[in-house]
Amino acid sequence: MQLEYIWIGLAVILLLAELWAINVVLRSTSGWETKGLWLIILIFVPLFGLIAWAMFGPKREMPEQHRG
Repeated sequence: MQLEYIWIGLAVILLLAELWAINVVLRSTSGWETKGLWLIILIFVPLFGLIAWAMFGPKREMPEQHRG
């Protein structure tokens, strides 16, 4: 297998992890200032931002789901 395909695969995995993290940040119950800061970090420093978010970010603060 060529080395380029490995790098493409890793880039796709990083992109999917970034999109997932951005989705979790947007759906969290944190204030907009905190959300904005994490979004800036995740977007402009992708790999290290994702690692920092995983270590220091909000821990599963999701709004209550209404069942109807």
